[in-house]
Amino acid sequence: MNSRQSAAARHGEDGDLAFAPIREIGALFRKRRLSPFELTKLMLERIERLNPKLNAFLTVSEEQALAQAKRAEGELLGRRSKKRDRGPLHGIPISLKDNIYTKGLRTTGGSAVLRDFVPLRDATIVRQLREAGAVLLGKTNLHEFAYGVTTNNPHFGPSRNPWDLERIPGGSSGGSAAAVAAGLCYGSIGTDTGGSVRIPASLCGVVGLKPTLGLASVDGVIPLSPTLDCVGPFGRSAADAALLGDALFVRGRGEPSLQASVGKRRIDGLRLGVPREFFYDVLSPEVKCAIDATLRSLQESGARFVEVSLPSLAESEDAGNQIAWPEATHVHEQAGWFPARAAEYSEEVRSRLEAGTKVPATTYLRALEMREKFIRQLHLALAAAKVDALVVPTTPIAAPLIGEEKTAIGNASYPTRALLLRLNRPANLAGVPAISVPCGATESGLPVGLQFIGAASSEAVLVQLAARIEGMRGSMARAPISA
Repeated sequence: MNSRQSAAARHGEDGDLAFAPIREIGALFRKRRLSPFELTKLMLERIERLNPKLNAFLTVSEEQALAQAKRAEGELLGRRSKKRDRGPLHGIPISLKDNIYTKGLRTTGGSAVLRDFVPLRDATIVRQLREAGAVLLGKTNLHEFAYGVTTNNPHFGPSRNPWDLERIPGGSSGGSAAAVAAGLCYGSIGTDTGGSVRIPASLCGVVGLKPTLGLASVDGVIPLSPTLDCVGPFGRSAADAALLGDALFVRGRGEPSLQASVGKRRIDGLRLGVPREFFYDVLSPEVKCAIDATLRSLQESGARFVEVSLPSLAESEDAGNQIAWPEATHVHEQAGWFPARAAEYSEEVRSRLEAGTKVPATTYLRALEMREKFIRQLHLALAAAKVDALVVPTTPIAAPLIGEEKTAIGNASYPTRALLLRLNRPANLAGVPAISVPCGATESGLPVGLQFIGAASSEAVLVQLAARIEGMRGSMARAPISA
């Protein structure tokens, strides 16, 4: 019996083990009932079996992962003189979005421009994860250069949603969300410039956390829009996302860990802000039904809803584009990729980079001024209403079909890309944290995401709120592909 089979035999079906919480896996390690090496082999076997259908991973680092797992095993389970416990992520197999530098392992950015690029150094967050003892399984698929919301990648093929392979997982971090939802890793790290962690989290039925701007290092991450770029974790639960966040986020001395905060807050007495404008204006009937049911459950559990006005939301939508477009173009010009290698880009991304050259400097500067105004307004509104967080949908629709450019809601038709971005951009523009947590499903079983948006540095409150939703909702069903 090989080690993968023995792990599955001792702990039930491999799917049960693959979907266990990180804390439970760590306890099995420390009780010597499971080893990091066994678990990593199990994950690699699942990737080999399921990734051809999902296309969630672009690169699988089998040799490196097994070596890291063997080292973790030696530190956790070896002789007393050599033992070292690095914490809850020690020996836990995870993945990284493929726009994050990994020393000696190719980092493509999802583009033909960097198809064979192998960095000479790790990104700062990769060093942090290695120090925490995490095992890196490989790099996940993304929208080319993170500049889109579908992960319909023309160079490496589309990533597919594990709930329905004909549908997108969302983007730009779609491969990461799909891998977590399908039980191919225990967590993943993505990037979020306009919703690129929360959108795929919503569509794939996992938890995605965008932190306060600057809380996690973006050093060694291929930029999209430096003013707006963030790095954030995916987990199958708020607790798992919190554990990854604790390894990544730079917090003040003496602040409790996110994981320690997960179970502390009661719903009774919570004050949740419901924006009067924008967030609830355009929702598909099935998303609205799931969101309304969750809000009723929150209210029945003692939460209090407070109407909040954010009057600059419509203007802020334009401001986000007017900042991101020219900054993205400037990044690619500085790197020497655009326009010198324009033919190697997809038409979609190339056209956006070309659009960035046409944004006047005065328009860009006014957008930056609008951003500062919106930040002030948001924090004033949260403080005046004395709310713990805003509660809003993550996406107005469930996962659309691959290639679906327009989506009907009622009698109106909307650009699919704009719908997916619509409710996520405000948190990026303001630089505040936001979390997406599954709150229900459509009649066909597609996940629906609920989003909490907080004031700066309120990540602990957001993971507590997400955990409360999980407690009310109960366990999510597993995606059909995961068996």
